[in-house]
Amino acid sequence: MRTFILFFCVLFFVLKGYSQIGEDKVLHFVGGNLFGMVGAGVANQISDGNRAWTFAGSIGGSLLIGLAKEGIDQNQYGGWDNSDLLATVLGGVSVGVTIDVFKQKKKRKRAQLYREAIGFKIEHDHFPMDSISPATSLSVLAISPSVLSGEY
Repeated sequence: MRTFILFFCVLFFVLKGYSQIGEDKVLHFVGGNLFGMVGAGVANQISDGNRAWTFAGSIGGSLLIGLAKEGIDQNQYGGWDNSDLLATVLGGVSVGVTIDVFKQKKKRKRAQLYREAIGFKIEHDHFPMDSISPATSLSVLAISPSVLSGEY
């Protein structure tokens, strides 16, 4: 119990220290989020939904805006701040990870709905297409048995 209390005391002190992050870093993180979403959207459209390019687009979009902002700061105020650039890029990384997680969840859900609709169970991660009979729920939905057998 003593270890548990000590752990939470240390945790609260650490969180208190990290809560002192400046408002400027938060704004850079939010800007990285916004431009990361734009970059991910553009990369997703160009690459036809490739996960790696979508993630790279989110990082690239945030890196591009971060470099532009720090270039403007260097020109106007004479100060380049690498921690601002890092906060901006971390905003893009967080968007890229979030998009990837939700995209994979959606694909798994869609695959599960498809498996439930055609009425067969998966064994060892392969889809035995030969075991699907025309009497499944898809044929009830007026889908031709030739579609299920692959004969177009």
